[in-house]
Amino acid sequence: MKYRSIYELNHLPPVERIKLYRNLIPSRVFHLFGIDRQTFQNRRGEKVVQFYTPESHGFASIDVKMRLADQDSIFFLQISDTPFMDNLELSFLVINDPRGERFQIDRDWDGKDTLFGTASRNVTEEERAMKAGLAPGQVRPGLRLLGEFISLLERFASRLAVSIISGEALFYHNAIQYERNGFGYLEGRKQMEEIDREFLRSGKLYERLNGSSPFRRKGAEKSVRGRSWAIQDGILGKPWVSPKVYKPVGKSVGVNTFHGQEY
Repeated sequence: MKYRSIYELNHLPPVERIKLYRNLIPSRVFHLFGIDRQTFQNRRGEKVVQFYTPESHGFASIDVKMRLADQDSIFFLQISDTPFMDNLELSFLVINDPRGERFQIDRDWDGKDTLFGTASRNVTEEERAMKAGLAPGQVRPGLRLLGEFISLLERFASRLAVSIISGEALFYHNAIQYERNGFGYLEGRKQMEEIDREFLRSGKLYERLNGSSPFRRKGAEKSVRGRSWAIQDGILGKPWVSPKVYKPVGKSVGVNTFHGQEY
């Protein structure tokens, strides 16, 4: 059966809507962390999968934790209707491995929320995270489940008769990840192409990799993570503007704005 919107889904009986939203959680999340797909309980008997599907609004969220008292989610998703009936918005997505070390990049030295390093920074923790192989905005290692999740989201979108999935790339590396999963740009492609061009040898961003901070060392231009950390450190000389991305359901746009050597 086809549905027209998240708002319409949220008016189904609770058991029916949960069955549909459950399909957005990558199956490996259940397997890796011993969570029962039917009861949503972990091995301790705690219900660690929470769905928020308000009948009064056109959005839904899913929150999955390893243990109920955990600070960080394994998987957190928010999806929303848009004013355009054939468009589903991927509003927010976090995928963490809670077994990995935590880096306090989300709190500054005064304990204030940094909004994952977008409002303010905890540079000491960011440097530790970078050395551990994480990208900006990550408090823990990821689970490499984005590709699987996008496939699930497309399948879900087809149940809504949705033809376009849209979203926003909060960081540079997010934009490249979306590209590699078939997304293109509604806004921001020129910015991405300029960044790629200027990180090549003789480009102005390449020249700014002068060792003035741990995030601006030569070699950073070769990788997506390295570039993303340099951008997080302000190397652009202007604010980073999060690109708006989109994906036609079942199709790949085929954009590539990264010509470095490695992720």
